Amino acid sequence: MRARPAARRRGPCGPAMLRLGSALLARLARPRTPLRRCGAAAAGGEEQERFVFLEYEPDPAERAAAAALRRERELRPRRERRARGAAATVPSLADPSVPPSGVSCSGCGAEMQCGDSGAPGFVPADKYRSLLSEGPAGLRGAVCQRCWALAHHGSALRLRLPPDEHRRVVSAALRRPPRHGRGPLLLYVLDVMELPDPVLPQLPALLGPDVPAAGVLVVGNKVDLLPADCRGHLGRLRQRVAAACALAGLRGGALVDIRLVSAKTGYGIEGLVSRLQRSWKCAGDVYLLGATNSGKSTLFNALLRSDYCKSRAPNIIDRATVSPWPGTTLNLLKFPIINPTCDRIFRRQERLKEEARKTEDQLSREEKKYLNQLKKQGYLVGRVGRTFQQQKSSEIDFDPDMLSYSMDEDPRDSPKKHEEREEFTHNEVKDARWCFDTPGIVKEDCVLNLLTEKEVKLVLPSHAIIPRTFILKPGMVLFLAALGRIDYVEGEKPAWFSVLASNLLPVHVTTLSDADTVYEKHTAQEFLKVPMGGEERMKEFPPLVPQDITLKGIGTTEAVADIKLSSAGWVAVAAHAEEELLLRAYTPKGTALVVREPPLLPYISTIRGARIPGTPAYRTKKPPSFVENLRTTGST
Repeated sequence: MRARPAARRRGPCGPAMLRLGSALLARLARPRTPLRRCGAAAAGGEEQERFVFLEYEPDPAERAAAAALRRERELRPRRERRARGAAATVPSLADPSVPPSGVSCSGCGAEMQCGDSGAPGFVPADKYRSLLSEGPAGLRGAVCQRCWALAHHGSALRLRLPPDEHRRVVSAALRRPPRHGRGPLLLYVLDVMELPDPVLPQLPALLGPDVPAAGVLVVGNKVDLLPADCRGHLGRLRQRVAAACALAGLRGGALVDIRLVSAKTGYGIEGLVSRLQRSWKCAGDVYLLGATNSGKSTLFNALLRSDYCKSRAPNIIDRATVSPWPGTTLNLLKFPIINPTCDRIFRRQERLKEEARKTEDQLSREEKKYLNQLKKQGYLVGRVGRTFQQQKSSEIDFDPDMLSYSMDEDPRDSPKKHEEREEFTHNEVKDARWCFDTPGIVKEDCVLNLLTEKEVKLVLPSHAIIPRTFILKPGMVLFLAALGRIDYVEGEKPAWFSVLASNLLPVHVTTLSDADTVYEKHTAQEFLKVPMGGEERMKEFPPLVPQDITLKGIGTTEAVADIKLSSAGWVAVAAHAEEELLLRAYTPKGTALVVREPPLLPYISTIRGARIPGTPAYRTKKPPSFVENLRTTGST
């Protein structure tokens, strides 16, 4: 074979390099000038300084390749969006001839299978076979199609489940024979905004007389979403939870303790871990119970990243899938609990004391950034750390062949090695106690059961709730989206209505004579927002049904009661002392409307700004956030 001419050979003496050399010689012949700064550095920005260097002239082939690369980068996001859309709309193929795997989805706990796309744990047949071909560890750590859609696209695939399937799974799990000679500890998680909890009274029937439970520890979750209406509001919330437990028949020795936490921001988690570790000697396994959307899976993930689990568990066990869609968890998920020996408890307490002495200025840049993100999401924030961590290997794995290649070749990536998934040894788990996350019990008469995925995301609050207060006269009406309506029918003086709901839900005030017209014209439209979808959506959505409520005011700054509009939120009503009000509240047919007395946040109407001239609304005010176990700057 005839060799190519030397002038066309790629290498250090190619035409591009020759032109670069000529340009450099010409440059050196000119008077020297300082390098010019450009970009954000020239404008005094904080970005790293960039300098203009002499560049060589690329040949036509290189220019064409660079232009093609730029076009590829511009088109890549568009192609990826189209691919995601296609993946979400194209039905996945099932293969009923392949038997179920016997391996649980690491996100929801359902048994993974490819035979029925409408059943829990479904994985497309091609992907299922691919995972099986990787050996026994192929399916371990994988997630089903539903968990994948929830985690990556925020969409929930509909499943065919019997109405009481979640309840059956929970009941069967609790009736397992006790291990270690002790009954299970039940960690009941309730949403404090949903008080009175609709599932808590069903707990004795769910357990049955043959479940020798070590007790029930009630966890009031999502306290970070509620603003402090006065000093000591957490103590009052705890009293409200205790009253709900007593009403459900939980008292005395059956009720171990009540804890207020935020599984999302970490508030109260360290205290909960310490309380759980004190129950080690008198309890066996631990089960997380509660209604749908109470935050059980979020709490499961928080405990998985704390001192409550074995040190290697976070590297072996995947986090549970978390979604606002009710009923995300379909079966049992678990992690092994660490044995709280005296030495471990001492080391943990030393870590907590050291962290409590820190101020925010002493935190690292990453910790400050994460803390600021949590402050935007909730009023109460906690820092969850780990005392016992598995040390990571410091060895660097590289391929020496990647460091040497000829000028005639482009560097190539070496094939990726298959990473072996860590597994527990037999000795680690043979006598272990486990913490189980169970499916949520579906709430009956809940407005969330009537909503679509997009509507649920708007209704369930994900950030700190900012109270919105209005002063209404008799004959005025307040709409909370199109999910709730309160008419001020009779009264002599104005009253104050404070709305506590998702910040994304609109509130509209009108007159009683125009209320029906407003609802008919704007429901399922952008004005009232939820439900959405126009006339077609409203054909299947139930109408609003009324309920008359009579209240007597106790003061202009203290609410007499909360009108809870199912799970859409509530309205705290304050009126002049001894003033009698006749209200008419509406919720969709088939959903629960609750008058909560005493109110959850009685002084919430004081958390407001000045009255907006010409309107019944007050300006909103957001109280500052509080970080647990962090010393304020300047304190001693």
